[in-house]
Amino acid sequence: MVSDAFFPFRDGVEVGIKEGVTGIVHPGGSERDFESIEACNEADPQVTMVFTGQRAFKH
Repeated sequence: MVSDAFFPFRDGVEVGIKEGVTGIVHPGGSERDFESIEACNEADPQVTMVFTGQRAFKH
């Protein structure tokens, strides 16, 4: 699952995991990134999360 926006809450990540996502790529930067990280770590099997540190578009 890839997003140019961050996942500030774990609910979006959890929906992806329920649908079979095994990897997530996003820029990071939310104060609550840890919640999404925890959701990946708690998944069985664990889900890989990669932070790019860069957004591809600007508002």
